[in-house]
Amino acid sequence: KVLWTLLVTILGYTSSLPVNEDSICTAEELAKYSIIFTGKWSQTAFPKQYPLYRPPAQWSSLLGVTHSSDYSMWKKNEYASNGVRDFAEKGEAWVLMKEIEEAGEKIQSVHGIFSAAAIPSGTGQTSTELEVHSRHPLVSFVVRIVPSPDWFVGIDSLNLCEGDHWMEEVSVDLFPYDAGTDSGFTFSSPNFATIPQDTVTEITCSSPSHPANSFYYPKLKILPPIAHVTMVKIKKNQLGLSAPYINPPARSNEVIDPVS
Repeated sequence: KVLWTLLVTILGYTSSLPVNEDSICTAEELAKYSIIFTGKWSQTAFPKQYPLYRPPAQWSSLLGVTHSSDYSMWKKNEYASNGVRDFAEKGEAWVLMKEIEEAGEKIQSVHGIFSAAAIPSGTGQTSTELEVHSRHPLVSFVVRIVPSPDWFVGIDSLNLCEGDHWMEEVSVDLFPYDAGTDSGFTFSSPNFATIPQDTVTEITCSSPSHPANSFYYPKLKILPPIAHVTMVKIKKNQLGLSAPYINPPARSNEVIDPVS
């Protein structure tokens, strides 16, 4: 009985401890970033079954959100929402946007939605701006790989705040993911729903381990990045206005041709 009382007391004390200060953003309330998405999906880097027509290799529009830890757009090894399913399979954003808006209204976990134009080829760039808040410092987005059954690239809950300041620049290599809602193996596979639905998984050079898989490269240890994203904090000049931002040139990738 004494041990039980002691255990309850310890648990009660632990639950009342403050949240780790490292997870609390104390930076200035708002910050703006320029986000540049670079497609690196070239025939040189990914020669197997590379889509040349009907339709050729390309990227959908980018759809993203700035949010708190109470919201999740998508997560590896978890089930995709109906909105992410529609976006990954067909590039349709309406359901996903409705899910984001509802989350923002119910639990105030969303600060803003941002989007960038589609890229009509496998290599190229698109960009836009986003705003983060000290209570909503996380960034998530998705971009559909076109054509594909339900494949996409994206970021899940990247924190742009480091304690008392916002990060000046963040660059991330992106790799393909399977939304777990369509069972196609190749870029041009017909629609064949996965029943029951599977979780979101990363596609690698050896997984799915099947020679028909468009990303199956058994001689490689790791796939080259199929895309890249850079987020740069927009500085303010002395008048309090955002200073003009010039897109930097695309960073070279030794495994792709110079087209990008």
